[in-house]
Amino acid sequence: MASNIDEDWSHGSEERLIATTLGSINVRIGGRQDGPAIVFWPSLLMTGSMWRYQYQHYAPTHRLVLIDPPGIGRSTPLTDTITLKQSADCLVELLDELFIDKCLFVGNSWGAIVAGVFAAQHPERLFGSVAANGTASAASTIDKIKLTPLIALLGLHATTPRWFVAVTQSSFAGKTARKSKRHFLDLLRCVLDENPKSMALQMRSILLGRDDTHAQLRAIDNVPVLVIAGEEDRQFSVATGRAVASAIRGSRFVVLPGTAHLSALESPGLFNGAVDDFLKGICTDG
Repeated sequence: MASNIDEDWSHGSEERLIATTLGSINVRIGGRQDGPAIVFWPSLLMTGSMWRYQYQHYAPTHRLVLIDPPGIGRSTPLTDTITLKQSADCLVELLDELFIDKCLFVGNSWGAIVAGVFAAQHPERLFGSVAANGTASAASTIDKIKLTPLIALLGLHATTPRWFVAVTQSSFAGKTARKSKRHFLDLLRCVLDENPKSMALQMRSILLGRDDTHAQLRAIDNVPVLVIAGEEDRQFSVATGRAVASAIRGSRFVVLPGTAHLSALESPGLFNGAVDDFLKGICTDG
């Protein structure tokens, strides 16, 4: 990860708050404004800055929109739980306000789940969809038992406790990152800047409350879809990613070696290469 990218990765972009039914959503807009649009939605606990390396890579050729999802970054903090349908409806509102008729939608984790739901519900708005490190299954009973106390504890705090950095790093980093990607681990300290009550509501909504989306994935038609899994992803395994791809007719499935849950941030070269190959096979003309 080159330091010059980190120092000024968002050069030439601007931020804008857009009013939606889920509050004001902050988006970073940049790249080539007459190019085909790529819209990015990150993981839980992450802001649009998760896509810094994709911004640098695609800015010369594409119009880029990096979303701070509901409840994080400069977007309005959540005061209640939300659904996947509300997330997809929010995305429609953003595209409409930005006058984007069609785009390549790229999502990680929460964003990956939205990528599948959106492709099923709004195929006319997409050139294609990239679902990275996602799932189509509802939370298991075991996950709910394990995560409910942690989420409740986080929600009690007025500012993010330092112990939550270790929780985030344990959740998002695999053995390769823990051994040799110190810079990536340091980037995960960004959770200290966020509203813990809002993050807890994000987690209750998506980690605990998400619906099974297999039926929606099976309904996707005429939307090219790339599914990306991380070899070391402890949240949604390679098998989970393969199940997502198997549910989507004609999808492409790629596993990134030495990579865990935030594949675009941890292994940008591998991630961008997979998306580049995918883009070669789809039409991005309006």
